[in-house]
Amino acid sequence: MTAIITIANQKGGVGKTTTAINLSAAIAQRGKKTLLIDLDPQANTTIAFFEPGEVSSSMFEVLGDQKTDLVAVIKPTKDPMLFVGPGRLALAKLEQALAGQFDAPYRLKDALTPILKNYDCVIVDTPPSLGILTVNALVASTHLLVPIQAAYFAIEGTDDLLETYERIRARPNPELKVLGVLITLFDKRTNISRDTLGQIRSVFGEVLFKTKIGKNVRLEESPAYKETIFSFAPKSPGAVEYKKLATEVIQRVQEDRVARHAEDAA
Repeated sequence: MTAIITIANQKGGVGKTTTAINLSAAIAQRGKKTLLIDLDPQANTTIAFFEPGEVSSSMFEVLGDQKTDLVAVIKPTKDPMLFVGPGRLALAKLEQALAGQFDAPYRLKDALTPILKNYDCVIVDTPPSLGILTVNALVASTHLLVPIQAAYFAIEGTDDLLETYERIRARPNPELKVLGVLITLFDKRTNISRDTLGQIRSVFGEVLFKTKIGKNVRLEESPAYKETIFSFAPKSPGAVEYKKLATEVIQRVQEDRVARHAEDAA
């Protein structure tokens, strides 16, 4: 079974896209063929890999009129195991375009189904909202990963995300599970980060990943050079942390597969 992991948080500036890019790259480096899908109209994930002129069609065409197959828009990256389903600003129009369409929440799932056998892992970057794009991602996914910034008011808003998650589980996708909560932009030198870590741990407990992503200039710089952290600064703390996160993610996915098989067999 291909793992499909949505990275979501309706709060902006929590390192969601940074995590999508570098977690995908870290998993690809482990020899797993990985597809990174950009559903954010800001298209920062796409911009981190390609110049604007290099993207002629995007997820907008795939999800909008459904006349474009997903395989036709997928683009290779410098890593032979990492591929991108690019986004662009036009995705912002989908909310209105899909209003009232009975199959609106299932567009991404329908697009992915024919090609899933070609990938070991799919990671979906979502916009900082709980609209139709994020719902599409959750309906199509096996797992949800929630990045949370180590700052005051960090947990505010996660109630809405988890409520949406439960609604998705109740009807369109009962197989969806929370893979984990990831602390991002962590600065161990500040009381705020340490206090927030304790608060987040008390709320989420074992769901919290052991790996924390620290504040790192190299992580911020790498997209400007069309590089992941592993080609831009492979020995930086950010590279080390995302490698550790990839190990945790792969382990949790494998453990979940074993648990699901056991449930099916019972």
